[in-house]
Amino acid sequence: MHPRLSVHSVTFLGAGLPQLRDHWRALGVARLSVIDSEVLDPRLAEIVAAEGFTVESVYHLFDTADGLSRVIDAAAGVGTRVVYLLTGGRGELGWQQAAERFSAAIAPCVTHAARAGVALAVENASPLYADMHIAHTLRDTITLAELAGLGICIDLFHCWAEADLLGQLDRALPRTELIQLSDYVLGDRALPARAVPGDGVIPLQDFVARALAGGYRHGFDLELIGPRIDREGRLTAARRAGATVSAMLEELGA
Repeated sequence: MHPRLSVHSVTFLGAGLPQLRDHWRALGVARLSVIDSEVLDPRLAEIVAAEGFTVESVYHLFDTADGLSRVIDAAAGVGTRVVYLLTGGRGELGWQQAAERFSAAIAPCVTHAARAGVALAVENASPLYADMHIAHTLRDTITLAELAGLGICIDLFHCWAEADLLGQLDRALPRTELIQLSDYVLGDRALPARAVPGDGVIPLQDFVARALAGGYRHGFDLELIGPRIDREGRLTAARRAGATVSAMLEELGA
């Protein structure tokens, strides 16, 4: 596995930390991407110390500043580089109102994270998650990140078909803290419908090449979920994805 790659723990959703540790060993990853409940579990720190892993990212669904502050502290305790967020829903608010409310609510955490040495980022996510998020295009995610003083986590699966994608990437890169990769097979309606990189139509190599040329220096996270992944077998799919993207990164000189 390329040293800049991680395989997100949601790929193995339902697995406990001991089983995740075994998967990480089998895959040969050096970087971990986990969810907030896992970083709050004291056993993760023990695994990281024993295995020599580094924690690249932690996912958190924002609810309160106190809740995020606890995640930031736990993340800092295991040397996490970035905590990335969904914003929470907007209810009946318009987008701008919801963005301003989120920015105000998270402001204390931005300061707290900076002091703790942990980056904070917001990701783009499908409108299917509008009950828990407000940024559904890369353009809107950039706008929100600029308003709230956050970094950006780019989930390519949710923005690959947008107009001027590479132009938006150029705009996002100064704030980009994490890039998540998977693929999509045209016509797949079996949500979440993700595929192993190389099996679908997402222009992964062009996107990654542009990011690297633009100076992106952080990790690439494989987030592999859905029926197609389950049919192949999660570990098998993750191993194949790791081999494909590792070869791509090596070809691109990452």
